[in-house]
Amino acid sequence: MISILTPFKNTAEFLPECIESILAQTETNWELIAIDDHSTDESLSIVKRYAERDSRINVFSNVGSGIIPALRLALSKSSGHYVTRMDSDDIMHTEKLSALKNDLLQHGKGHIALGLVQYVSKTTVSEGYREYESWLNTLTKTGSNFTEIYKECCIASPCWMVYREDLERCGAFDSKVYPEDYDLVFRFYKGKMQCIASNQVLHYWRDYDSRTSKTSDHYALDAFLELKTQHFLEIDHDSTRPLVIWGAGNKGKVVAKKLLAQNVSFHWLSIHPQKRGKKIYGQPLCGLDLIDTLKDPVHIITIAEKQAQKEIGVYMSKRLKTPMKDYFLFC
Repeated sequence: MISILTPFKNTAEFLPECIESILAQTETNWELIAIDDHSTDESLSIVKRYAERDSRINVFSNVGSGIIPALRLALSKSSGHYVTRMDSDDIMHTEKLSALKNDLLQHGKGHIALGLVQYVSKTTVSEGYREYESWLNTLTKTGSNFTEIYKECCIASPCWMVYREDLERCGAFDSKVYPEDYDLVFRFYKGKMQCIASNQVLHYWRDYDSRTSKTSDHYALDAFLELKTQHFLEIDHDSTRPLVIWGAGNKGKVVAKKLLAQNVSFHWLSIHPQKRGKKIYGQPLCGLDLIDTLKDPVHIITIAEKQAQKEIGVYMSKRLKTPMKDYFLFC
C-alpha cells in the first residue's frame, strides 16, 4: 500500500480538486493521511466529508503547529509500504501513484521515484517559477537531481515516492529545520539515495499569491542559504582543503556569517574590482590572484548572475576542476 501524507491549512478552495485527483488514481491501493494544521476555513469539514465516503481517507488534527509536526503525525498514523507526500492545493496526474510505485518496484530500495512537474495558475505563472520548473524537469529527465542540490531544492516536495524503510533510514521528518522539503532532500542525498529518471508529468503544482512558500519566513532566502551551508559542512566540506567563497552580495554574506558562526575558516573572493581590498565581517575581499596562492581549494559560488556563472564554469574547467567536488554552486 501507498501512504499519502497531506498536511493542510486553509486550502478549502483547492482541497476538493486535490482529493478528487487522488480518488481518480489508476492505482487504488493507497491511504490518504490528512492532517489539519489548525485551519480556520472550511478545510477540515471538506476532508471529513470525503473521509465519510471513502475509508482510505483518514483525517487527524495536528497536535503541534506547522508542517513538520503535521508530517510527523501523518507518518506515525500511516502504514503503507511506500510513502509519498501531497500538497493540499495541488493536483495529481491520474497515473502518478502507479508510475512512481512501478519505478520503485523496478529499481528497488535505495531509490527515489520522481516525476516531472507543471505549474498551474488561475492567472499567469511567473517567469521565475517557469525557470524553476524547467530546471527541475531537466534534472529529473536524467535522474541527475543531486548534481545541482546546492543551487536549489532539486526534488519537488510533492512529487516523490520512496520505500518506507528508506524514508526512516534517512531520518524522515525528525529534523526541526525549515525549509523541511529541502532539508529532507539533503538527507536523501546524504543517505546515498539514487534518483530514478522520469519523462512523464505526474504532478500539477499550483501557483498563487498566498501559498505558504511565498508567505512564510521558513521559506525565505536566508533560510535556504543557511540550510545549504549547514549541510555542506556536514556532507561535503573537506577541512584539509582551503575554502573560498565567491561573491560578496547578500548570498555571500549569509554564507560567510554561517561559516564564521561555525568557526570555519575561509577566503573571500569578489569579481568586482571596486570591492577588493575591503573587509566584511573582518574578512578581506580578494581578487582571482588569491586562487594561485592556495593549495587545492574548494569553492562555494554564491554569484547568481548567469553570465558570470558561465565564465566561472569555464574558469574551473580550464583548471580541471570538477563540480560537486572542487566547486559548489549555491545559486
